[in-house]
Amino acid sequence: MAEFPAVNTSPLIFLTQANLLDFLQILSPKIIVPQAVATEIQAYGNTDVTAQMLVQTDWLVVTKTPTIPAVIQSWDLGVGESEVLSWGYHHPNTEVIIDDLGARCCAQALEIPVRGTLGLVLTAKQRGVISEARPVLEQLRLSRMYLSERLMNQVLMSVGE
Repeated sequence: MAEFPAVNTSPLIFLTQANLLDFLQILSPKIIVPQAVATEIQAYGNTDVTAQMLVQTDWLVVTKTPTIPAVIQSWDLGVGESEVLSWGYHHPNTEVIIDDLGARCCAQALEIPVRGTLGLVLTAKQRGVISEARPVLEQLRLSRMYLSERLMNQVLMSVGE
């Protein structure tokens, strides 16, 4: 049985800044935030909206992760990405939520289920949580998430928009 999914720093920041943090609960009632990810976010200070949400949101569970296996260390990723991947590695069939391309490639190579912020929006559309993806993607862009026009159009076409 799969454990709760683990999330990395950038999806937390983008979703919080776009006021879409609850989208994570589409996947699970609780989301694991590895200690390294929490530390990265807390470094922004107490006035940072993501740091505040991390403290105020009881379904975001800050967790010490298992030791990072050598196979993940060899990818030379950031400590946050490595801890998220370590969670997925040690909990088979557990999804990780990461936007970083290198970390996503590592997850795919190790057969760890992976989804990014964009994939979360698509899931929301497919499950009927939102009626249109375009306004949500625009909201994420305003929160400084990079999304090229080409990719945005491809994604929107895939969900019939």
